[in-house]
Amino acid sequence: MIEVLTTNDPIKLNFAETVLRDAGIETMTLDANTAAVFGGSLPWVKRRLLVPEADGPEAKRVLAEAMPKDEPGTGA
Repeated sequence: MIEVLTTNDPIKLNFAETVLRDAGIETMTLDANTAAVFGGSLPWVKRRLLVPEADGPEAKRVLAEAMPKDEPGTGA
């Protein structure tokens, strides 16, 4: 599994998960519970979106096309 997105924004995370799943790419979210405990207020505790290593390049391409260009953290 490789990381393709880190964020404290649950809406951005959900959007990325949906885009990747629609593209047929399996996702896994790490640190969601830890980040939720602090309400996303701690900048060093971010939710991480992972995909299988074999799908990494495709996932990064899909996210780069779908995510707003001024948003950092797409991993692209």
